[in-house]
Amino acid sequence: MKAAPFSRLRATFLCNVVCVTVLFSCDVSRPGDTLGLQSLGRWEWHGRIVADADPQLTIARLRIDTTHGGGDVALVRYDFNPAVGEGDEYSITLGLELGRVRDLTPGTPYTLGPPPARVPAHATVACLCPPLKPDSVRGTLLLATRGLRHLAGRVDATLYFTEWNDTSRHVTYSLHQRIDAIK
Repeated sequence: MKAAPFSRLRATFLCNVVCVTVLFSCDVSRPGDTLGLQSLGRWEWHGRIVADADPQLTIARLRIDTTHGGGDVALVRYDFNPAVGEGDEYSITLGLELGRVRDLTPGTPYTLGPPPARVPAHATVACLCPPLKPDSVRGTLLLATRGLRHLAGRVDATLYFTEWNDTSRHVTYSLHQRIDAIK
């Protein structure tokens, strides 16, 4: 039996370290991440995000409309329960107009926000709080992978809302989460 040369052992060890690092770095939580559970991740090819506001009922809704065509869109929802007690739970729904996903490069951060941004974004929040209407979303989207039926990445954003009954009161929510969307 002949021993392998030292350079081959070193190359094998390096390959193993790189593979393990890449494998585990995709899903690792980062310090400062928000502690939400993603409960919806829908991706459509030919759609657009529709933000409906009903001032009579003081609710805002996000949905995907695929009847009029459009580009790639994603609708994701995160559920949060910050404390042990009851009444502080909330859900954030985020709608992303991705354009053509094939044009997005994995590993490149894209700006989220109103239409001059590369990825226009809309958000709503459902909570046991005064009714909130959406103002804007500011932040970045980092696409990690884009497959035929799956998008994965990371969203780091601040969501701005105004109270329906008092426009001088503003509320912000932070969202620092992994994002997954499936067709």
